[in-house]
Amino acid sequence: MFKKETYAARRERLRKDMGHGVIIIPGNHEAPCNYRDNTYWFRQDSTFLYFFGLQREDMVGVIDCDGGKDYIFANDYDIDDIIWTGPLPSVSELAAQVGVEHTGDMSQLAAFCNRAVASGTRVHFLPPYRADIRADLAGWLGLAYSAVDSYASLPLVLACVEQRMIKSDEEIAEIEKAIATAYNMHVGAMKLAMPGRYEYELAGFMEGEAWKGNGPVSFPIIMTTHGETLHNHGHNNRLEVGRMLVMDAGCETPMNYCSDITRSVPVGGKFDARQRAIYEIVLGAQLEAARVTRPGITYKEVHQAASRKLAEGYKELGILRGSVDDIVEAGAHSLLMPHGLGHMMGLDVHDMENYGQINVGYDSETRPSEQFGLGSLRCGRKLQPGFVITDEPGCYFIPALIDKWQAEGTCRDFVNFAELDKWRDFGGIRIEDDVLVTSTGSRILGKPIPKTVEEIEATMAS
Repeated sequence: MFKKETYAARRERLRKDMGHGVIIIPGNHEAPCNYRDNTYWFRQDSTFLYFFGLQREDMVGVIDCDGGKDYIFANDYDIDDIIWTGPLPSVSELAAQVGVEHTGDMSQLAAFCNRAVASGTRVHFLPPYRADIRADLAGWLGLAYSAVDSYASLPLVLACVEQRMIKSDEEIAEIEKAIATAYNMHVGAMKLAMPGRYEYELAGFMEGEAWKGNGPVSFPIIMTTHGETLHNHGHNNRLEVGRMLVMDAGCETPMNYCSDITRSVPVGGKFDARQRAIYEIVLGAQLEAARVTRPGITYKEVHQAASRKLAEGYKELGILRGSVDDIVEAGAHSLLMPHGLGHMMGLDVHDMENYGQINVGYDSETRPSEQFGLGSLRCGRKLQPGFVITDEPGCYFIPALIDKWQAEGTCRDFVNFAELDKWRDFGGIRIEDDVLVTSTGSRILGKPIPKTVEEIEATMAS
């Protein structure tokens, strides 16, 4: 945990930003895997972590804006629990670690909520993303289960986004710890990416390296020689020379701050001419995005700058034709990159998106596009110092999408389908780093992970 003053200051800021009412922030429950006592790895709710910092299950934090008090409600463990868990701190002892003086058990939380509702106090809570928490809120507040989401507090959502989107120095240090572990994950996997191995061997290695760093992976590993499937979680392919291997993986620190890195490497360690041509185009777009990222520009504009680099490269290969500006305006390049450039990252790998992605990724000045590809940009808002955001352009030759555009005549003035047909067996490439927006520009976080053609080939040769 951070020092208790950090959590107290975060809660006090939220209290001032909200002004009135009571804020309820539930922590997560354990989730049964296949029977009650066999649970998945426990992951605390990130909002609870941000404001209350405690990793124990079945806790609820309350911030009373009117009374100026903070509370943690949870039941203390009894002897039946302690037999299985060993001695554990009491709720009051845990609360003291994060600067909370007032505690109670779950029956007292129910009574607290009853009083708030009966007195007409505005009760603020975030939109729940788990069914068990939705059921809890319904019970505490006397709401129908189906109505809970409609009572979620947009002012609370916006206040949490406003506070959490600017990362402090101590948060950035935690993210860089996660990237340090991701370095070991990716460099080690590169060296294993040789013909005859299977994807699951490399995915297993990566997961082991994450745990060696004392945290789980931050999302299910993407490890595939079929990178044309953007989120391919199958790991059963045998590695063969001539295929590009997309490795999209990150980890969490013990405090749950995340990393999210993608590298694409040639099986066997040497780029052939086709692989190098596409790789250099994607790398050029990734570096251009990092170069232009700075406060005051929108990430939608950064996405478009990367898109122009992609379009230039595809035009040189003869896959696209026409003016680069016209190609990007029409979205023709999105045939080969149907996703956005990146998303915010922090305590969640897609930071705060449980609040509603549009509330996190956009603002009153910048709204989502309806254009294919650009419309999938998860973060388009104006950048500020302290944002941590992913920079992850890619190129994907998706046969079904190519066939659809060709049959419908989509962007036929810009797409050379005859030339494109020669690439349909290529697969895909993505390159991703985690970027901090600074006061003057941006900085790629963490120890540099091999990324140029020369660096990757040298690493794989070692």
